[in-house]
Amino acid sequence: MSGPGPTNSLVDVAGLRVGHASRVGAGWLTGTTVVLAPPGGATAGVDVRGGGPGTRETDLLDPRNLVERVHAVVLSGGSAYGLASAEGVMLRLERDGVGLVVGAGPGAVVPIVPAAIIFDLGRGGDFRRRPVAELGEAAYDDAVSAQGAGPARQGCVGAGTGAVAGGLKGGVGSASLRLPSGITVAALAVVNAVGSAVDPRTGRLWALDAGVEGEFDELAPPGSERVGAGPAPGEARGLNTTIGVVATDAPLTKAQCRRLAEAGQDGLARAIRPAHTMFDGDTIFGLSTGSASEAADPATLNSLLAAAAACFERAIGHGLLAAATTTTPAGTWRSYSETHLRVGSAGT
Repeated sequence: MSGPGPTNSLVDVAGLRVGHASRVGAGWLTGTTVVLAPPGGATAGVDVRGGGPGTRETDLLDPRNLVERVHAVVLSGGSAYGLASAEGVMLRLERDGVGLVVGAGPGAVVPIVPAAIIFDLGRGGDFRRRPVAELGEAAYDDAVSAQGAGPARQGCVGAGTGAVAGGLKGGVGSASLRLPSGITVAALAVVNAVGSAVDPRTGRLWALDAGVEGEFDELAPPGSERVGAGPAPGEARGLNTTIGVVATDAPLTKAQCRRLAEAGQDGLARAIRPAHTMFDGDTIFGLSTGSASEAADPATLNSLLAAAAACFERAIGHGLLAAATTTTPAGTWRSYSETHLRVGSAGT
């Protein structure tokens, strides 16, 4: 494998854009993130694990089914209520004439917008403060702005606003790899897990083992007083779920995109322990912006799968490092940087 792309984030896959909408305060602690496909859409697959998934349009991504390409992927807080944010993204895409053409008249399109959610209900203090269609519209508007084409913002933004990971503050993280072949693979994760991202013996993030040269080198190891800080790993803390996207500019079929998503789950399981519990609904979408009529040969696909796992693992690490301690009427969630990193060490 080679090094990261120019931004070390999902937008290093040319044509993808990332937008966030967040709501904080007055009972809110939640948000929505949209990954916007390039014109013409992206070939897509999905892999869903754990005992409590919340998803939309995932059956459509089965390789046996008709539709080949999606126009956006929505990641949201709000548990099952948050799936409503995908409607806002659909309305914006329809307004812009983007979608599956289903008729001869102008505007006869149906945007294909799969979605997955995390559980963050009540973390802002008011159970009824959760994403709806308007938040999806705001995330779409952010994605199509100049900011949406820049490096994917990380930490307590969008769907990561109310995320909690193993009792520590979670958030959005992203990472990319540029392979020697010139192919780019990248990932974006919303880290909100029952399991822990921290090795209790050393206080290090599990994900640091996947870092490319120089990526995490500035992090000072935790002092002895910080090892084991925070909640015990694996302790049941209610409903959670980690969700995200792995993407590449290599041409893949729908079936190969599913394998890409499955590989992302391997990275998730290396970075969070335990993973895929009965209290998680871990869902990863696989996207290809390459030609839908082509397929990667087995050797190329194998290299993409290894890169997808590494990128998702690293994205989880960046999500924890970018998160900030958050306090609401419902409680305080301390960040990994506060609880484990020595004073003077950098984040991401």
